[in-house]
Amino acid sequence: MPHTRRHGGNRDNRGKGNGGAGRRPGGPRRTGRPQDLVRRTAFDVIRAVETRDAYANLLLPARLRDRDLSGRDAALATELTYGTLRGRGTYDAVLALCSDRELRRIDAPLLDVLRLGAHQILATRIPPHAAVGTTVELARSVAGPGQAKFANAVLRKVAGRDLDGWLAIIAPPDADPVARLSVAHSHPKWIVSALRDAVGPAEIEDLLAADNARPRVTLVARPGRATVAELAGAGAEPAPYSPHGAVLPDGDPSAVAAVREGRAAVQDEASQLVALALTEVPVDGRDARWADVCAGPGGKAGLLSAVATQRDARLVAADVQPRRAGLVRGAVDGRAGVLAADGTVPPWRPGAFDRVMVDAPCTGLGALRRRPEARWRRGPESVAELGPLQRGLLAAALDATRPGGVVAYVTCSPHLAETRVVVDDVVRTHGGAERLDAPSVLTGLAPGLAGLGDGPYAQFWPHRHGTDAMFLALLRRT
Repeated sequence: MPHTRRHGGNRDNRGKGNGGAGRRPGGPRRTGRPQDLVRRTAFDVIRAVETRDAYANLLLPARLRDRDLSGRDAALATELTYGTLRGRGTYDAVLALCSDRELRRIDAPLLDVLRLGAHQILATRIPPHAAVGTTVELARSVAGPGQAKFANAVLRKVAGRDLDGWLAIIAPPDADPVARLSVAHSHPKWIVSALRDAVGPAEIEDLLAADNARPRVTLVARPGRATVAELAGAGAEPAPYSPHGAVLPDGDPSAVAAVREGRAAVQDEASQLVALALTEVPVDGRDARWADVCAGPGGKAGLLSAVATQRDARLVAADVQPRRAGLVRGAVDGRAGVLAADGTVPPWRPGAFDRVMVDAPCTGLGALRRRPEARWRRGPESVAELGPLQRGLLAAALDATRPGGVVAYVTCSPHLAETRVVVDDVVRTHGGAERLDAPSVLTGLAPGLAGLGDGPYAQFWPHRHGTDAMFLALLRRT
């Protein structure tokens, strides 16, 4: 099942705020009634995601710091935020049966309160009566007493069954398979269909369930600047695959000195490995000029620049958005060059580089564990809209690579139209490229790694590898 009673606690937390007037910077409006800052913080982040296209993984840590939430309070706020965003599709199906109003007629802030309450009732250890009571108080502060009565009536009906009981009604076994999986695992139908095409019907349910699991915090020790042993000394454990990776069982990554100092960073293990794969392919002759043509926000560029420095090579990292290029500057070492440039019409000359990384913009369907809100923001039209850009970036990257050099095409999506279809199209129409066996390069880096596919392309999977669903194609310029 996508949601289980594993997270949260039975504390009410309603005493976290103080009375008095005014507004705390970044915080909720203060009234004479003590505020439940944990639930209010989760609600505020969810609303920002809905109204401002904010990213929960960027906004939530700032809100936790602003409101002095740490320890169990921070853990609960995190679970409520991410759990509600992940489970929205399932909870909406339940709420639709428990409300005498159509969901589209419920004010958006109140509907988010109801979703937050449904998550607490159906997927945490918080006792139902406490979940209902605290959510009704949140509804009162957000929407007023009348709406609080409505929320109370709806949530009491939600609490009448556990999650399994509701799933038997909203996602019965005899329903259309895609519709059933969509509701049971809280993914839009188009995503279920696309993922099933990519992974196959036998594994689709495992994949969807993995998308709803809380991901581990994985760190990268940038070579020459930090070591896995140093991260282990700070409480991390060596990652199963990446030679530079470590897993932080719990806690705040910024508490690790190497992370604070920029010598290490948070980076998914598959993201580390696809970058390292580009550096492992042998090239004849010159190997001094590397490029990352879609470098923002800088995760792969930071690792590539560290390896390049060790080999006396130099990385040029570019991003079309100046703000993202600025983030890259903070991730790379001093030898790297960083510029704001469009990778489809680049300022460098043809054949300038020996190794080129194309981390192409995509739908992000491979990172739904970390960015659960992405599943509700994108539609199938996004795939078609991104296709020309992905093809243009890969074609330009091949032009920028000298004969004998290597290009890595990477997406954080397993969607076939963003992965192998793009590469196949460009190789056919552009010419001058030889497909290399990406799985064999990756298993050379991590001998225990399996399940990447039969080649020449490699595909990581959350349910197989515990990573994001990262795709890798390696091409040699001929």
